[in-house]
Amino acid sequence: MRAILQRVLKPACVRIDEQINGKINKGLVIFLGIEETDTEEDINWVSRKICNMRIFNDSDAKMNLSLNDIDGELLIISQFTLYASTKKGNRPSFIRSAKPDFAEKMYNMFINHIEIEYKLKVETGIFGADMKVDFINDGPVTIILDSKNKE
Repeated sequence: MRAILQRVLKPACVRIDEQINGKINKGLVIFLGIEETDTEEDINWVSRKICNMRIFNDSDAKMNLSLNDIDGELLIISQFTLYASTKKGNRPSFIRSAKPDFAEKMYNMFINHIEIEYKLKVETGIFGADMKVDFINDGPVTIILDSKNKE
């Protein structure tokens, strides 16, 4: 499971067919990619890292606060392209991306886990839809998590 976290301090939203589907005020925009070998263990690890990561500034302008500390929210967007392979040619291969049925199930389990376990407000797009995501990356702060590469 891969996640790209981008810190936002101003409203962020996702639009589908020109309609806002999800919107947060401050927190993280998460792009989430699922591969066929992902399990509940991957969900637990990635969600724990996201929810406890101290990447928001404290009163001394040091990244020392987590989502809970700032009453942050999450905008979670499914993104199969996080598993793009660009080794050969100029057209990416998505062979490592999970098939839609499995990926959607894991995506929904991930969202439910965060809502239940961490009690955070979660907004989303629609799995598999053509989405337009609008946000300003604060900092910029962008973190990449990969549950198979826990460095």
